[in-house]
Amino acid sequence: MTIDLGPALAHPFTGVSPAAVADLGPLTIGKVRDIVDLGDTIALIATDRLSAFDHVLGTVPYRGQVLNELAAWWFDQIADLVPSHVVEILDENVTIGKKCTPLPVEVVVRGQLSGSTSTALWTSYAAGQRTIYGIDFPDGMSKNDALPEAVITPTTKAGMGGHDEPITESEIVAQGLVDVELWDQVRSVALSVFERGRRVAAAAGLVLVDTKYEFGLDAEGTLTIIDEVHTPDSSRFWRASTVDERRAAGEEPENLDKEFVRLAYVRAGFDPSTGDEPWPLPEQLSRQTAGVYQETFAALTGRIFEPGDYPVAERVSAALHAVVD
Repeated sequence: MTIDLGPALAHPFTGVSPAAVADLGPLTIGKVRDIVDLGDTIALIATDRLSAFDHVLGTVPYRGQVLNELAAWWFDQIADLVPSHVVEILDENVTIGKKCTPLPVEVVVRGQLSGSTSTALWTSYAAGQRTIYGIDFPDGMSKNDALPEAVITPTTKAGMGGHDEPITESEIVAQGLVDVELWDQVRSVALSVFERGRRVAAAAGLVLVDTKYEFGLDAEGTLTIIDEVHTPDSSRFWRASTVDERRAAGEEPENLDKEFVRLAYVRAGFDPSTGDEPWPLPEQLSRQTAGVYQETFAALTGRIFEPGDYPVAERVSAALHAVVD
């Protein structure tokens, strides 16, 4: 089946080529960011690459800058709750971070009974399950209801070519992935950060639906948050003013995050989690997604996003040289 989603995106990937930073240290090209080893620290280079649900690949204009600046803003909002890996925000696209040892689990916190994938809370609940991820849920709930309290539904940390697999909190401790004292700290911090995020989002006219946190231990053994926080890539946001209206009409809430991309494919008849080859992100959808990301940025920070100039490679390379020279 072929479904027309518009012309394939011609906008080039941004980021830094291996040649641009070859004399600075080993460069790892990731799905959505590049990492330069600087010895005691690493440079995390946010790019415009989008990897959505493994099969939708493309670029979203200024995505990297939006996420980098928004994550930096969020790190300031939660600095009293947990330290971040950040040493310095070097450039609109570059964060210098401490080297940390990632925990082998990713912490997903959910505030709504939502989702449509096979591992989503609502999918299991609608199938009659009332104990999901080791958590008991009450009868009588409807799709997209707010949960009585936020819940943690962790996954294993995906390896190269692997996927996040659901795991319960008790299994994490029983399997020795994280010891009980550290897990208690992770749990407490994750719920506190999520609650802070929900309050900030509500003040901005948004609903923070769920989010993924990645934690690690720094060289001193301190629990540290080591990835984006509450960005349109790491979290789901709904526009609060439309939730009740859309629910009454039997429609899904309006997403202001990466889910916007997935839902566009679903509406067109694709299942974006399957396929033999990656699907290109059409130009029109790419531009629309850029607007969604920038709108979320503006709502949360109270600032209109001001994009930098392309290409970023030379600017980032110069900034990195300034660090090591």
